[in-house]
Amino acid sequence: MPTPALYVLIALWILWALPFLLLRLRRVPGAAARRAKTDPISVLGMILQGLAYPILFMTRRLPAHPFDFWHIGPGLVLGFVSLFLVWSAVPALGRQWRFQAGVYQDHVLVQSGAYRFVRHPIYTSMLALLLATGFLLGAPARLAVAVLTMIVGTEIRVRAEERLLAEHFGQEFADYKARVPAYIPFLR
Repeated sequence: MPTPALYVLIALWILWALPFLLLRLRRVPGAAARRAKTDPISVLGMILQGLAYPILFMTRRLPAHPFDFWHIGPGLVLGFVSLFLVWSAVPALGRQWRFQAGVYQDHVLVQSGAYRFVRHPIYTSMLALLLATGFLLGAPARLAVAVLTMIVGTEIRVRAEERLLAEHFGQEFADYKARVPAYIPFLR
């Protein structure tokens, strides 16, 4: 029988995906034709990040009991952190956002919104959503494997993106990198 945690989990996922859908709907015709310098290794990172979520959903357990604070509390907190980050990062990134690591000719180094706190807030948001999902499903062993998979994929993507950003922005990116952590707050 579905619990309130299941409904919270569904709402979190819908609200997390919504800013990307809204960005897609606001795209200017011809914007997709912009060429970018990309790094193909980032596709491997995307695949690993994407595999992290199904690892959690392979569990047969329903979401945690509605009064199980040790699962629901952290799940809700992490879910709200995830939503805050994605709803702040996607609009700040705007035209710069793309699936594969890439830098456009007219790329702008975004440092506003959630980018003031971490250089890759969408990845932080993805990790927080993964953790929230794991807590709400109450699947600690699968969560550990999923987090490890997510971190490996994220590290691949971060390194690919940062190589491109360093080439394109030089000292401006180096200064930003020295000031702001990659995707886990307070870790340099």
